[in-house]
Amino acid sequence: MSQPTLTLADDGVATIRLNRPQHLNRLHREDLQVLQRQLAALAVEPRARVLVLTGQGRAFCAGFHIGELEGEDDPRLFEATVDALEALPLPSIARLNGSLYGGATDLALACDFRVGVRGMELRMPAARLGLHYYASGLRRSITRLGLPAAKRLFLLAEALPADALQALGYLDELVDSDALDAAVARLVQSLAANAPLAVCGMKQSLDELARGAADLTRIAARVARCAASDDLREGRAAFAQRRTPVFRGR
Repeated sequence: MSQPTLTLADDGVATIRLNRPQHLNRLHREDLQVLQRQLAALAVEPRARVLVLTGQGRAFCAGFHIGELEGEDDPRLFEATVDALEALPLPSIARLNGSLYGGATDLALACDFRVGVRGMELRMPAARLGLHYYASGLRRSITRLGLPAAKRLFLLAEALPADALQALGYLDELVDSDALDAAVARLVQSLAANAPLAVCGMKQSLDELARGAADLTRIAARVARCAASDDLREGRAAFAQRRTPVFRGR
């Protein structure tokens, strides 16, 4: 068993892997602290273009270690970690190699895209444990899935199979396990092929608008930055010349 690992490939694809397969990749306090440091590093890493978050073994993640819920000196540690993932400038993909439970349901939802495998399930047991979930996690479920779906996840505390997750909009793609890597690779390639300034700027603006926290001045600044960018000039030139653009994020 070990803490999450971060790798960055030459093509700019970053991968964070959860590494406690014997315990379904449950997250301990030290894992969350490591994740926060990794996300902070990626936020300022100019080579990074896309993040893939995944787990090792038969499950994606079992959420926060229940034995560490009591006596926390930092009760917002899990919430802050997931919020940092959502706020990451890079587009992110949850590669759901298996089932997910508890806080892991929000961890995956904080990513921009989710690809799951047939046979997986999701369960949010907060109501069965007597927990009131933290506000940003509830907000994320409402803004990304809608209020009826959020109530189904949180109030019923039932295990939902993969087909139901796709119908709810939780999964963007559902594939056989042997097709998972190819499906994730297609999303990665599409995201990495687009202009980084436009992708990152629109990701941030979309999330802010969805949660009612949009600053129109800040959005206008992103629009202006893209309008003055080398990437826009390259995109126009490539379109006119009928070739593939080469974006450099500036």
